[in-house]
Amino acid sequence: KHLMTVIRLLSTLIFAAMTVPNFSQNQPETDRISTSAGDVEIFFIGHGSLMFKAVDYVIHIDPVKSSGSYENLPEADLILVTHEHYDHLDTALITRLKKPSTLMFSNAAAAALIPWARVMKPGDVQAAGKIKIEAVYAYNILNERSKGNPFHPRGVGNGYILTIGDKRFYVAGDTENTPEMKALREIDVAFLPMNLPYTMTPEMVADAANAFRPGILYPYHFGDTDTQRLVDLMKGTDTEVRIRNMK
Repeated sequence: KHLMTVIRLLSTLIFAAMTVPNFSQNQPETDRISTSAGDVEIFFIGHGSLMFKAVDYVIHIDPVKSSGSYENLPEADLILVTHEHYDHLDTALITRLKKPSTLMFSNAAAAALIPWARVMKPGDVQAAGKIKIEAVYAYNILNERSKGNPFHPRGVGNGYILTIGDKRFYVAGDTENTPEMKALREIDVAFLPMNLPYTMTPEMVADAANAFRPGILYPYHFGDTDTQRLVDLMKGTDTEVRIRNMK
């Protein structure tokens, strides 16, 4: 009798383990930023892929399946794509995230692959829901594939500034510390890429951040770069550096 009880208990535990959703370890880290329009949840999916949830409005930025787990993440109200490189544009995932009402803004090369996407170029301003979207320059100055052939030419890709309530969120895309970036002002939360040879060193990120002084700085798209180096460089400034799993 005792043996049968033990067997039944083990069977129950095994069945429970099989039926409980096995996704918690794969879910991205999240932070919460308070704004006058309500809290914005930031989901750090990985590499260059982010998701913002502003109350019930879902924004996917550079959604790419290989960047991290999209299991159990909601479909998009808004999709923003910075540029057409494979680690920033995933047409199959975009199709899966799309609802009938979904809006997508991107650079021209990405929009050429997504027929319903709308093109934004640096300087353009759009609105989606109650969110203001500004496209800004994202490009290389120093880092090149070959002489005169930068990894990201000026005017091709975008960064985006999202104004949600009283907060401004800057997602830089693939870029270096350009004059246009350093001239930005009133950025509350910034995501700056930090990997060579495609984007920036920690020193370049610190140079940009010290120029436009975001309240919170998240390095992202950083691969194997030593993030502690950026933390050390930014000590003593008014910018809070937050490191999340964004390789």
